Amino acid sequence: MRAEYIRYFAYGFGATYILVGLLGLLLTGFGDLISPAATLIAFRVNPLHNLIHILVGALWVISGARISTARMASQAIGAVYLLLGVVGFFIIGTALDLLALNIADNFLHLVTAIAALYVGFFSPAVARNN
Repeated sequence: MRAEYIRYFAYGFGATYILVGLLGLLLTGFGDLISPAATLIAFRVNPLHNLIHILVGALWVISGARISTARMASQAIGAVYLLLGVVGFFIIGTALDLLALNIADNFLHLVTAIAALYVGFFSPAVARNN
């Protein structure tokens, strides 16, 4: 596996998160950031959730310019998404749920975290470049 794989991962996941954020904004608009959620496929989103998707996607896309930054961004985003995925199960329906999460969101965040952490820490391309 070539080290370029890490950059392609950052570009791909980044573009996907930007697209999801933009599609979500089409549903929710920019109104109250923590307004009641809309549903995008099986995932709940609100304007704040959408803006965070766009920012995370942009960070990943920008980080894809270099292998080292793509690796570090994947590590950081993976760690944050792991935390969000776990904590999300406990805050659904509470006042702390500013992102209007649901079970599907939490599982998707965990899948994203696992993929990002693998690429950032354990992929064969990372092992050869260190």
